[in-house]
Amino acid sequence: MQRYEKSLTLFTLLIWGMGMASGETDNPLRPLVETSAQRLHIAERVALAKWDSGAAVEDGAREAKVIQSAVKDGNALGLDSTQVEAFFGAQIEANKLVQYSLLADWRRVGRVPVHAPVDLVKEVRPQLDEIEKRLIAELSDTLSVRSATSCSLNVAKAVGEYVDAHKLKANSLDAVALDRAMAATCIK
Repeated sequence: MQRYEKSLTLFTLLIWGMGMASGETDNPLRPLVETSAQRLHIAERVALAKWDSGAAVEDGAREAKVIQSAVKDGNALGLDSTQVEAFFGAQIEANKLVQYSLLADWRRVGRVPVHAPVDLVKEVRPQLDEIEKRLIAELSDTLSVRSATSCSLNVAKAVGEYVDAHKLKANSLDAVALDRAMAATCIK
């Protein structure tokens, strides 16, 4: 699995580099990647809350509720339910990847970073709900791009641009999680 993730990230960077060399920098999927990355940044706060409360990373009921809400909002914009479900499933899996990784790191050292208490219900979920609305709008805005045969390349380039712009290492947790989050972007 790790070899696959490294290969995917390297492929992403290769494609991004080819696009940059040819002068292509205006990727219509960039806003979707940026918003997905914002969603992933919240995963640390979720992990801190789960460390503090002892809650499990897996929360099937909450995940189902998030997907159900996204599908409903997506349907209102004419998006395919199956595609919205797959996209948000990938978002959730990427978020859990970050949580599991951070929790494992913290267990190894026996502590978490100093932090104020995190309230998942009052603080974090409203932020995630707002991001969900933006992701749905961006999925709608990019429907034709996500249906194109070049979609996979455009996703890889957009992720590569994000990784480069934020000076992330290609095999960093942030880059790998973003690759995972964007895995179900294209309409097959």
